[in-house]
Amino acid sequence: MILVTGGAGFIGANFVLDWLADCDEPIVNLDKLTYAGNLENLAALQGEARHVFVKGDICDRALLERLMAKHKPRAIVHFAAESHVDRSIHGPSDFIRTNIEGTFMLLEVARAYWNSLDENAKTDFRFLHVSTDEVYGSLEPNAVPFAESKAYEPNSPYSASKAASDHLIRAWHHTYGLPVVTTNCSNNYGAYQFPEKLIPLVIANAMAGKPLPIYGDGQNVRDWLYVTDHCAAIRTVLAQGRPGETYNVGGWNEKTNLDVVNTLCEILDELSPSSLGSYKRLITYVKDRPGHDKRYAIDARKLEQELGWKPAETFETGIHKTVAWYLDNQPWVDNVLSGAYREWETLNYGLRR
Repeated sequence: MILVTGGAGFIGANFVLDWLADCDEPIVNLDKLTYAGNLENLAALQGEARHVFVKGDICDRALLERLMAKHKPRAIVHFAAESHVDRSIHGPSDFIRTNIEGTFMLLEVARAYWNSLDENAKTDFRFLHVSTDEVYGSLEPNAVPFAESKAYEPNSPYSASKAASDHLIRAWHHTYGLPVVTTNCSNNYGAYQFPEKLIPLVIANAMAGKPLPIYGDGQNVRDWLYVTDHCAAIRTVLAQGRPGETYNVGGWNEKTNLDVVNTLCEILDELSPSSLGSYKRLITYVKDRPGHDKRYAIDARKLEQELGWKPAETFETGIHKTVAWYLDNQPWVDNVLSGAYREWETLNYGLRR
């Protein structure tokens, strides 16, 4: 049995689905079901005995203690986090509470549980913390990609809160011996991603004939990682990673935001052509976000050389699969494009246009 936090969100749900498709080991899935947590992501698991879903908050110590005592997990995979930079700019308090205080609470409960285990179980136990490349700050155009030794320089409330959680994870290992591993990933994309993020936002807006917003000049660079590749990397680190180590997970796919949007338009022109012409006509430049990091890039050689993982998808194969999934799952898209999402869209983009 493993405990997964945030397993109804984008990456967490993909991880849960992939895990249960590949092995028989059960999962306890703890998720608060905030706006980005969606049980529809897990609809395929309805009636599945190996999947135990619990609605709850990682800041709830009593709940965490009950789950550990009842299910006795051999590992924790910690996805639960507030994760959107723009939302952290508008309202950082949720990010401080969930990403820092929640991680602290989970660590404390895990430490007490781990100390109660016999020696063999203590040796086998793992706490895997899923983090982001944004903790490393912004890269210059010709700088080498982020390695695990790169100093932290977070520039947004979101990345600062994740950096703090990473430091807590490291400290609980070095101070208390808790067997932790951390993964820092680049930008994920794929099925079930909430449409506040660039790729699903562009697909949804294009299908609705709405503007495709590009921050600033569109030349900000990100390294893109297909979500199922990320899930495979996490499984690899959970099985083989050395306690106390950090592993960067990247897709080796650096693209400017404008290149990504143009690629999406070209695929949509092919798969769902508009009678009004190319979707590129909808591209709209809007005011940049404050402190927008110019470039992220991940050096994932440590993970490949030490543990044998490398991505299976190129950006070209992954992005085609992603667009096709959103076009084939319009009811899911319609359900997440709720009134609450439209209010957020108005708040974030209304003043930028």
